[in-house]
Amino acid sequence: MRNPFVLALPLCLLLLPAVSAAAQENQPGAPGAESSRWETGHSIVVEGETVQYDAVVASTTLTNDEGEPAGELFYTAYFRRNGAPSGERPLVFAYNGGPGSASFWLHMGIMGPRRVVTPEVGPQGAPPYPLEDNAYTILDIADIVMVDPIGTGFSHTLGDTPGSYYWGIDEDARSLAQFVRRFLSEYERWNSPRYLLGESYGTTRSAVLAGHLQRANIDLNGIVLVSSVLQFNTIQFAPGDDLPYIVNLPSYAVTSRYLGALPGGTPSDLEAFMAEVEEWSLTEYATALLAGGTLDEARRTRIIDRMHRYTGLSHDFIDKSDLRVTAPAFESELLRDQGRIVGRLDARFTGPAGDALGVRPSHDPQSTAISSAYTSAFNSYLRDELGYDGEREYVPSGGTRNWNWGRLGGGGGFVRGGGTPNVAPDLATAMKRNPSLKVLLINGIYDLATPYFAAVWTMDRMGLPPELRANIERADFAAGHMMYVEQSLLQQWKETLDDFILGTSRRPAPATQ
Repeated sequence: MRNPFVLALPLCLLLLPAVSAAAQENQPGAPGAESSRWETGHSIVVEGETVQYDAVVASTTLTNDEGEPAGELFYTAYFRRNGAPSGERPLVFAYNGGPGSASFWLHMGIMGPRRVVTPEVGPQGAPPYPLEDNAYTILDIADIVMVDPIGTGFSHTLGDTPGSYYWGIDEDARSLAQFVRRFLSEYERWNSPRYLLGESYGTTRSAVLAGHLQRANIDLNGIVLVSSVLQFNTIQFAPGDDLPYIVNLPSYAVTSRYLGALPGGTPSDLEAFMAEVEEWSLTEYATALLAGGTLDEARRTRIIDRMHRYTGLSHDFIDKSDLRVTAPAFESELLRDQGRIVGRLDARFTGPAGDALGVRPSHDPQSTAISSAYTSAFNSYLRDELGYDGEREYVPSGGTRNWNWGRLGGGGGFVRGGGTPNVAPDLATAMKRNPSLKVLLINGIYDLATPYFAAVWTMDRMGLPPELRANIERADFAAGHMMYVEQSLLQQWKETLDDFILGTSRRPAPATQ
């Protein structure tokens, strides 16, 4: 059953407009089960060490329950040739979100050995766009597999298989579980340390995929959640639900601080300011919202004053919003008197308002600033350096708008056919079944699409015992949804990922007798 919730979901997690499902499924390409492959050799210097590697653009044929070819899933894999034997090297499966976004964002931003250079804050302009060796790739310590789920990139259905066979929470995870199994067999990597790394909806995918892999007897060493959303009501702003207002307020506060919009000046200590707003949001602000119409006038006035102090929004706007300011309303209102809007994916980016009186931004300033650069640079890299000469066109975002937000059965805390998806229980179950599984939560504090405090709040309420809660690490970046766009933060990314992977992939020393 298709969930009507999809109409209200913030589908602008997709960074580019989607093509139609028919256009994606009917591109040139054989309808049978033959896979495709392009392979090239390269080298790169990472932290003073020369890394020799093979780059493979290839596909895997996915089958349906009857064993018939149903989909061709494309990926780009990087295998280091020098160094430790391949079986001992960690293996990272990485993807973006959407749902329906191809993996080229992570690929060209930070994961691959080559990256596109974009301005830290501001528009990139017209081509050509510079490509450079990515000295911050994790290819020196791990092999990397950039995955494009069915409906994105070159990946597509086969024969009469409808896109709906792959386009849903569990449908998507089921297909990637099949891909991982086949990849491990094809490349003889069954005993390699294994990781999932997803961004945005990719974090939702990872939580569910971990369970599907466990049911296939494939445990993971670690999961990296980049700009996470597991509990969707934290970003939904549904009528009658006060939670999203509570967990989004800290993001409004750090954004207003960055943009110089706070009435009392800019607090010098960012961490202390964040902690102050987080504590107030969960206590006095939350209590006021829960009081609803019984909130007395004196307390209401105090709440409005504090919200004005923390966000820079006017007393009148906060009052007329009934103390409840949605993210789109904040993005439209904060700089309205300047005729500008605030970015959703990265609130440090601002742009001209398309409608001076609009209640929602006309566009996302960060997405429009960098989308052409990423799309153009990846297509050039794919053909000029990786040798792809096939007939298919790379689809940045696929025809997956009829996404099935229901569950195929079990887990997730989501009733089939209604409600709001919450896959945090899926992740909690995976951690309980595999107590060695470690999770790294990476947040961009200026991200208004998947706000950092909503992700932290979700992780803190997964019902884990203390010893498993200790398996969750957190890293905050002074950036937005795509923190790797910020050149000055690439070293932080490299160190954070290196520490996590190396710390979870090494075998413990044997006990001495």
